[in-house]
Amino acid sequence: MSSFIEDPEGNAIVYCEGAYRTPSGKTAHGLVRFTRRYRVVAVIDSTCAGEDAGSLLGGTPSGIPVLANLNEAVDWARERGTTATHFVIGLAPDGGRLPPGARLDVIDAVGRGLDVDCGLHDYLSEDQEIATLARARNVTLRDIRKPPPVKALHFFSGRIEQVGALRIAVLGTDSALGKRTTTAILTNHFDAKAVPSVMIGTGQTAWLQGVRYGIVLDSLVNDFVSGEIENAVWNAWSEQKPEIIFIEGQGSLLNPAYPGGFEILAAGRPHGIVLQHAPARKEYDGFPGYPIQPLATQIDALQVVSGKPVVAISVNHENIPRESLDAVCRDLEEETGLPAVDPLVHGPDILARAIESLRARTQSP
Repeated sequence: MSSFIEDPEGNAIVYCEGAYRTPSGKTAHGLVRFTRRYRVVAVIDSTCAGEDAGSLLGGTPSGIPVLANLNEAVDWARERGTTATHFVIGLAPDGGRLPPGARLDVIDAVGRGLDVDCGLHDYLSEDQEIATLARARNVTLRDIRKPPPVKALHFFSGRIEQVGALRIAVLGTDSALGKRTTTAILTNHFDAKAVPSVMIGTGQTAWLQGVRYGIVLDSLVNDFVSGEIENAVWNAWSEQKPEIIFIEGQGSLLNPAYPGGFEILAAGRPHGIVLQHAPARKEYDGFPGYPIQPLATQIDALQVVSGKPVVAISVNHENIPRESLDAVCRDLEEETGLPAVDPLVHGPDILARAIESLRARTQSP
């Protein structure tokens, strides 16, 4: 079962200047962990140059170096017999705007003949200087978050009810929390267990990772968000007939700046929810003074809106020492009555069992 495109388009340098150690580097993190769209050769962030990009994420070394600038990254690739072809913006700052310094680095990349992919709200193709230089250098600029034409969009039709797959929404208690990573882990886990599964991406990072079915939710005219979610799920079902469809969440239902999740619940009609949560995070990311509502409140809100159960808690170990993580998960299980594990540390098996249990109940006569 293929949730992702098959063949990489080229060799990517991922730009994450000043942000790789922060939640604003989540797009770069996703590309280091996994992408089918590119072969990632290096990450740029001068604040942690010299480190291995995978090791900085708390995982095993990836062999992808973090380097100080574009010149070093291009030279690194060339010295190893690889030609960089793409410059990918790995930044995901609050508000989705391109930092001024980053624009100069984009100009440098275009001048070197690198194709540029950007998932921010500043459209490089509409920047006259960058667009003119791109034409002169025969460079492709792709603005992933640029709104598609309205005539290409879909309105909700109700055909979601004809989708025969179990649908699981992976939602969260905040933004920049790991929802996409958990969605991919679960999809790949079930596929490996011969339970055909497909991931529906809903943001720019999933697109950059090469997801086959999906949307960029916050690029859409609001009237068509529900229809586009339904259409992506429908396409996955009609073309591949998976047994499980996982839908990546956006923001969180109660987040003041990114109130995501409602359309996914309303249009994706999931049978159940896996809830991503960072226990050590007390305020919404990037918004000090805005406390995250208690986990019980978040669960209640999701279940009231959807009429469907939260079946498990996927834990983000941010700012939790490894030696404390197991106890934190046990406390969450006692608090909620739900299984709670960090799939990056503990693996996906416990989350998968909760989904299998729901699947068995859903399919029972």
